[in-house]
Amino acid sequence: MLIIGDIIVSEVLLERKFVCNLQACKGACCVEGDDGAPVKASEEDAIGQNLEAILPFLSEEAREIIRQRGVLHKSKKGLRTNLMKSGACIFVVRDPNGVAACGIEKAWEEGKSSFRKPLSCHLYPARETPLEDATALNYEEWEICRAACTLGEELALPVYRFLKDALIRAYGEEFYRALEGYARSREED
Repeated sequence: MLIIGDIIVSEVLLERKFVCNLQACKGACCVEGDDGAPVKASEEDAIGQNLEAILPFLSEEAREIIRQRGVLHKSKKGLRTNLMKSGACIFVVRDPNGVAACGIEKAWEEGKSSFRKPLSCHLYPARETPLEDATALNYEEWEICRAACTLGEELALPVYRFLKDALIRAYGEEFYRALEGYARSREED
């Protein structure tokens, strides 16, 4: 483990290779699972403030669920996005090839929303675990990401480099520079 400030980083994020391969998995991480995407309390407000801009990007089923139940629910694991009947996140949109994407992020990409998407989604396959005085950042291994691991190996891209934008968004430039410096020093040894 590597400690940068109050973040405890699993060295697996430096060792494992990973690049999302959406043509292979079709965005399965947005569709499969037993609960919605983790959302921080601070993100709940951001989603709410941008919801009117996000709604046009969503399916009618998703909009109806939002009207009936809202955007989020509290589970044993914390605040989560609601799901559609299929089990997909309510923010899932599909392209003509059936690849799942995030309706929140689509609105952000088009300049309609100031909120990009939940940090838990942006950081995936890294997962945050709050501790008493720190946050643990670990790699989550999931069978549906096998093609991403294969592509990451082919491109020789470690998880932390694949997640550069998300890590900077979450923890700042200084954190990322420290992480990258540590990774490079390990490569030189």
